Amino acid sequence: MGLIVQKFGGTSVGSIERIEAVAERVCRTQADGHQVAVVLSAMGGETDRLLDLAHQIQPDPAPRELDMLLATGEQVSIALLCMALRRRGRQARSYTGAQAGIRTDAAHNRARIQTIDPAALRADLQAGRIAVVAGFQGADAASNITTLGRGGSDTSAVALAAALEADECQIYTDVDGVYTTDPRVCESAARLEQITFEEMLEMASQGARVLQIRAVEFAGKYRVPLRVLSSFTEGPGTLISLEKPNMEKPIVSGVAFNRDEAKISILQVPEKPGVAARILGAVAEANIEVDVIIQNTAHGASNDLSFTVHRNDVPRTLTALESIKAEVGFAAIEADDKIAKVSLVGVGMRSHAGVASKMFGTLAEEGINIQMISTSEIKIAVIIDERYLELAVRSIHSAFGLDAQGIDNAVQEQENERI
Repeated sequence: MGLIVQKFGGTSVGSIERIEAVAERVCRTQADGHQVAVVLSAMGGETDRLLDLAHQIQPDPAPRELDMLLATGEQVSIALLCMALRRRGRQARSYTGAQAGIRTDAAHNRARIQTIDPAALRADLQAGRIAVVAGFQGADAASNITTLGRGGSDTSAVALAAALEADECQIYTDVDGVYTTDPRVCESAARLEQITFEEMLEMASQGARVLQIRAVEFAGKYRVPLRVLSSFTEGPGTLISLEKPNMEKPIVSGVAFNRDEAKISILQVPEKPGVAARILGAVAEANIEVDVIIQNTAHGASNDLSFTVHRNDVPRTLTALESIKAEVGFAAIEADDKIAKVSLVGVGMRSHAGVASKMFGTLAEEGINIQMISTSEIKIAVIIDERYLELAVRSIHSAFGLDAQGIDNAVQEQENERI
């Protein structure tokens, strides 16, 4: 018998019918002999509805009061699920984040979990009850309700799984696992049986939206096995864990992409120490995150500096840079919001040469120009013209054999090598 934490998102509890289906699934898990703790999001669309109500009253509501309002969404879900479980003869008890012992800092609307006291949940589980916890929320040291920001229910689930020393944390969504790329862009995308925390973190940070980044970071830090499953279909999903067997192949696990970036280019930047720090410092002071950075080779006494930011941050970025233009002495600023980022991710890249050249060669064959490059041990990301995004994804996906047939062939090659 194990201890399982199951998290269901907004689409999974979006109606009474869906909540009844979740109750059936939870009952089956307990019937298999497991202790079960459940973490729920608000019903689909409910958080947006509450935000709209708040903004009808006040354009800029007080963060504390906004948290009080938003936290009610999850409380509806947990109460309804407990009713559905009790109707099926199961003992179940609902918990707000605070009642579940989740303590956070006092940063309303974007709080971070500091500690969890799972004593009450553990007592319920040992007594055979199903503990149903409101995700996305906790309480600070002064007992004020706090929320964890968008996607915070994933983080709640992983944190509870770590505190309870669960055997597995199962994240139920509207997809049946993690794919080699977005199936809507590439029909041959294959579901991965297993992926490492490192790979999932890179995939999430590069644009894959299956899991919230903070949740993956938390799971990796506390070594909580994650499994992504579908609420709507049966299947094994994708296991995300510390490492996977047969790491020599496949070299690459997936192709991620992001349409939400824009490139900022600063022209004729004076070639002297501290200038890049001053430029990027001004952007950081405006609370804007910078992604890919490239500095061209100096020609004479100046060079060009380019970096990417989120498209929504372009106006604030330009304002921050204009404020230091006279001080720094660069010539001009250009912004391009018609770009996209495509990333190749895989732990096997560490021990295989030629991955970058193969990726770049594939793009060249399709006539796709690379504007910027960023690399890590397990990732190669390129910035390209947005109009070539889908062609680039499909071409790279095919070149590295990431469709279902390609993955099956790689597995068979491993088996042959063992024999």
